Amino acid sequence: MGAFDYISSFCSVSSTKTSKRKPMQTVEIKVKMDCDGCERRVRNSVINMRGVKTVDINRKQSRLTVTGNVDPNRVLKRVKNTGKRAEFWPYIPQHVVY
Repeated sequence: MGAFDYISSFCSVSSTKTSKRKPMQTVEIKVKMDCDGCERRVRNSVINMRGVKTVDINRKQSRLTVTGNVDPNRVLKRVKNTGKRAEFWPYIPQHVVY
């Protein structure tokens, strides 16, 4: 039976299911919001996206933080569709800060 087991190992079909689910991540976007209406428009543009878990807005810092299983580029595109200028939050390496 050793030869049969050896040959069958080449013929076996693995049923590995590949998941296309995006990993949980946090997306930070810089977008200027002057009033409650601006904030509401930006929040509503991303709150109903598939995979979004939380939306946090800090109007003083002009920062939108979206957490969930989302594509960062799609989040940015949604925010830009509101008519606001938006960009990913600028990353400053830690060694530059200290």
